[in-house]
Amino acid sequence: MAFMIWNNNFKVNIKEIDLQHKKLFDMVNDMHDAMKTGTADEILKPILENMLLYCNTHFATEEKYMILYNYPDFIAHKWAHDNLTTKTKQLYEKLKSGETVLSFDLMNFLKDWLNNHILNVDKKMGSFINSKISFL
Repeated sequence: MAFMIWNNNFKVNIKEIDLQHKKLFDMVNDMHDAMKTGTADEILKPILENMLLYCNTHFATEEKYMILYNYPDFIAHKWAHDNLTTKTKQLYEKLKSGETVLSFDLMNFLKDWLNNHILNVDKKMGSFINSKISFL
């Protein structure tokens, strides 16, 4: 069974963003699978590197929409993105230096962060943007 399961509750109703969120779920599930099968040491570095690159792409997408539609909570939302990016970069640097970084605590952190961020922060942004789009 997957560690994170996508369902319609996570939809923000912006197709591009929903597809990216699904991809993030897949990446976290790949990390979890690697940890469960004992192959994390071999494949964690490229998975974490890809996740970091993909988060940058995804966050840029969300921020593009927020700027385009003058989202009033842009600063706080961007801060949340920057905070996760910083933590992910720190983990990646630890991994590159040979430290073990993958643990159930890390997996639970990523799962909780994504769940909370999408269900609370991104849903709010999605509602705002969708209300603006419907008036165009």
